[in-house]
Amino acid sequence: MIRRCAFALQRVARPWRGLGLSVLAAAGVIGLAEVGTAAAQAQPAFPYGQELRMDADPMKGSKKIPILDIAENGLADIELWCNAVKARLVVAGDTITVLVGPRTERQCTPERARADEEVLAGLNQATHWTLVDNALVLTGGPTQLKFRMQGN
Repeated sequence: MIRRCAFALQRVARPWRGLGLSVLAAAGVIGLAEVGTAAAQAQPAFPYGQELRMDADPMKGSKKIPILDIAENGLADIELWCNAVKARLVVAGDTITVLVGPRTERQCTPERARADEEVLAGLNQATHWTLVDNALVLTGGPTQLKFRMQGN
């Protein structure tokens, strides 16, 4: 009797065996698609067309703070602690490459010149970006750089 029931269950289950795996595979694909969509939605748009101010205190004796002015086409004007540079920002997903051009040759104190070098090193070596609390955060270099969006 038990053998007959087991045999009957096998005959009934046989046509559904492949379907169960197909349903499971389809559910997995849908789940991965939803995760990918959620990840794409979670990454906010890069702040093209924005002027951002470095999240730092001014140096002693000045009110100047580095500014990153990004055009819609990815070209940027960067005012450093003393000098200024033009750059191109190449963004793909959450990765970034900053191609820095020549800088101006203003008279700088050694402290400001050193600070310019540190910011430039951070920009040149940045590999990833994210927006956190209305700030563009660049990582991958020797130091993390954070630039806050300007409010009106």
